[in-house]
Amino acid sequence: MNIDLSLPRLFLFLFNPPSVSEQMTENDDFHKSEQSATQRNDSFQIATNLFLSFKYAGEGVGYAFRTQRNFRIHLIIGAIALSLSLYFKLSAVACSIISLTIALVLVLELLNTALEAVVDLTVGREFHQLAKIAKDCAAGAVLIAAIAALIIASALLLPYILDTLI
Repeated sequence: MNIDLSLPRLFLFLFNPPSVSEQMTENDDFHKSEQSATQRNDSFQIATNLFLSFKYAGEGVGYAFRTQRNFRIHLIIGAIALSLSLYFKLSAVACSIISLTIALVLVLELLNTALEAVVDLTVGREFHQLAKIAKDCAAGAVLIAAIAALIIASALLLPYILDTLI
């Protein structure tokens, strides 16, 4: 067994031990560390103050908004649901419930995006069954939360919408 204890290899070992994945080859991207070390340095930056922490978090949300179609769809549907709850003057509790379900879906979408990026970084362009399982499960979590949010928002908003239409 090759004992390479560089930081990226350590994370790889912790989250993907060799006994689980025997398909790691010596041509792995991390072995090209001389070429990609300068590219990876930015990912190891630590926020030195609170402002930088918020800046990095905002960059993550901005990345998801720019690159993830489903994140934008969830954001638009969430804005519509929240706008309708304010328009129909729902109680503070009902608005809070709708807001929390919207936030849950958006948070899970961000986690799904992060997990997909880490899996892609680890596996590269090769197909791996465990990578597929990880990505599918994360997407499934978003789907379940989105369905639950839709049911909750419908239960709270539908009576008001039907009263307006009838």
